[in-house]
Amino acid sequence: MLIPPPSAPSDSKVKLPFSLYLALRYLKPKRTFVSVITVLSVLGVALGIMSLVVVIAVMSGFDRELRSHLVGFEPHLRVSSATGPLRDWESLQERLQKEYPTFQGVSPYVMGPMLLEFEGMFTGATIRGVQPKGELKLIDIPSFILPGGRYELDSEKCVMGCELADSLHIEIGNKISLHGPGNLTKVSEELKRLEKEDPNAKSIKDIRSLVRPSELEVVGFFKSGVYQFDAGVVIVPLSVAQEIYDFEDAVHGISIKTQDPDWAERIRKDVSAKLGGEFAVSSWMDADRTRLEAVVQERVMMTFILMIIVLVAAFSISNTLITVIVQKKREIGVIKALGASPSQIVNIFVGQGIVVGVFGNALGLLLAWGALAWRNEARQLIISVMNRDIFPASVYQLNGIPAAITAQDILIICGTAMLICIAAAYIPARFAAKLDPVKALREE
Repeated sequence: MLIPPPSAPSDSKVKLPFSLYLALRYLKPKRTFVSVITVLSVLGVALGIMSLVVVIAVMSGFDRELRSHLVGFEPHLRVSSATGPLRDWESLQERLQKEYPTFQGVSPYVMGPMLLEFEGMFTGATIRGVQPKGELKLIDIPSFILPGGRYELDSEKCVMGCELADSLHIEIGNKISLHGPGNLTKVSEELKRLEKEDPNAKSIKDIRSLVRPSELEVVGFFKSGVYQFDAGVVIVPLSVAQEIYDFEDAVHGISIKTQDPDWAERIRKDVSAKLGGEFAVSSWMDADRTRLEAVVQERVMMTFILMIIVLVAAFSISNTLITVIVQKKREIGVIKALGASPSQIVNIFVGQGIVVGVFGNALGLLLAWGALAWRNEARQLIISVMNRDIFPASVYQLNGIPAAITAQDILIICGTAMLICIAAAYIPARFAAKLDPVKALREE
């Protein structure tokens, strides 16, 4: 059944379906309280959509950036001895290269805590000892080096994280001192021998030579994008790290680069099974597994929590339609008396819910786009006004607020919001459809 708008003088104008025409007419602002509620309903849906899109985009972006930075600056797999330093690492390296020819890089490493000294200032850091050429097959370190620096490692040179350098005011060309646990172990052993009056023990003068730190020139700063690396890692030649840890020719383990980082977990299980319990095999995800899983869980929880905003807007839609039904009771009675079916009455008010949902979705997506486009500028404004960082790099391990949204996320968010709006409209629409036209006209 089609009814043209009263203002239509001829059939040249497009005729709207009966239910949609009345739905739009009831929603048309008339400076009444119902119009205010309708606007608030649209704004409620829009705010819910905006919040969901922004939060999901930031959480997805955070997960993506964290994974990409971890993969970019970490080997895909690490193989270490389950009992201590790995001494016969050359044979293990050859074995891995022979059994897994698809590995793009296999190289030894020494990595652990040490004490960094610069001009009387001390701080804890992580030393990463690598073979300069072998490490390039695993990680493209030169691409992370900031302008003015260079990737050059020998017995007297190192590169370090930019945040670590800034905290100690270190510049290119400065020399730093690295104190490792190997020195302390030697000193402790010699002191015990002195206490036992061992004639072969070193004198106090000789012991001082044991605590002499390794002095290295800083030739470059790297910026990986992950705060924990940039603020705490110093990359040195493998020989220097072995000396600091008093390993002689031993290493902590073997670093491996696979063809695809997403295959790392599956390959890890295979390598672990072949090597046996003598060796421990870990993937790049193990280094920050808790954080990665937490991001996924938080994303799911935030989706459910923020969907409550849309539910609140749905109550506003129901209130609007209930008010319209009460005000239009006489018109509904007339329409039913003229032969309108219950389904047509339901479609009138469900149509109102659909219109509110469509406008709310459109406005919400527009607001979300603006919020995401200016997210980092808004962060800087908040920092300057409130003197407080809402996204500190020391906590989130990233230097900016990331964002990534997919078409699938948009469809799920908007589709769910539309279903909620339709459901909110359907309940009062059913009451309107059951209205007795005789009683409605009599009461009016």
